[in-house]
Amino acid sequence: MWREVKGLFWVLVAVLAFHSFVAKPFYIPSESMMPALLKGDRLVVSKYPYGWSWVSPSFYLWPQQSGRIFGSLPRQGDIVIVTPPGRKEDWIKRVVGLPGDTVEVRDGRLILNGIPVKRQVLPARLVPVDANAPCGVEQFAGRLVQQGDGSFACLLPIVRETLPNGATYDTVDLGQSQGDDFSPVRVPANHVFLMGDNRDRSADSRFGLEETGLGGAVPWENIGGRAEFITFSLDGSASWWNPISWLTSLRGGRAGTSLRTGA
Repeated sequence: MWREVKGLFWVLVAVLAFHSFVAKPFYIPSESMMPALLKGDRLVVSKYPYGWSWVSPSFYLWPQQSGRIFGSLPRQGDIVIVTPPGRKEDWIKRVVGLPGDTVEVRDGRLILNGIPVKRQVLPARLVPVDANAPCGVEQFAGRLVQQGDGSFACLLPIVRETLPNGATYDTVDLGQSQGDDFSPVRVPANHVFLMGDNRDRSADSRFGLEETGLGGAVPWENIGGRAEFITFSLDGSASWWNPISWLTSLRGGRAGTSLRTGA
């Protein structure tokens, strides 16, 4: 029995070590990163690309510490996991500004170092409505449409941005919002400026901590890893007591989707 207990102990240690320092699963709990990520997506986050810091272990067991071990900065366009200052939870956002960059938003347009980021208006995108993507009035008023087969979808206006390093990704532009005008700020050393792709429905570096935002540029030691790819996605209809629903709730076409920009 003691051998079995020791074996299970070392298995647990190995799993926690892998989870803390190599990769871990992550669940998307909100709509702030649409259209790239939908609520209900499950993805893999790699822990090692930027080195390790106090947020890397599976459990935060000590106060916040400065610096990183074997640290390196993210690239513009990377989707990262971040622990907001003063909190012990993981958020997911995109890196748009690096140390020394000046970040500004004017009339909804991202401006880096005084130069507007290249943007292209794309055709509106239909996102099927389900329990995890309900196209609610509070988030997407007036965007609910009925398709020819009787099903409902959310019609989202899409703008493609291309950062100076060539990273390209799509954003949702719902019109005028509180975060559409943000005065220029310079990103301090060892910090990154983060924004959600669903620009008008994202609490990020544009908003203070008192506004449930990130309070500006975030220290790089608060970055927990890089999002790599979607493993599977659930539409919210599954019930824990009904194994069949675990399969029927799977969204088609999302498994294996890469989250890298190619920059």
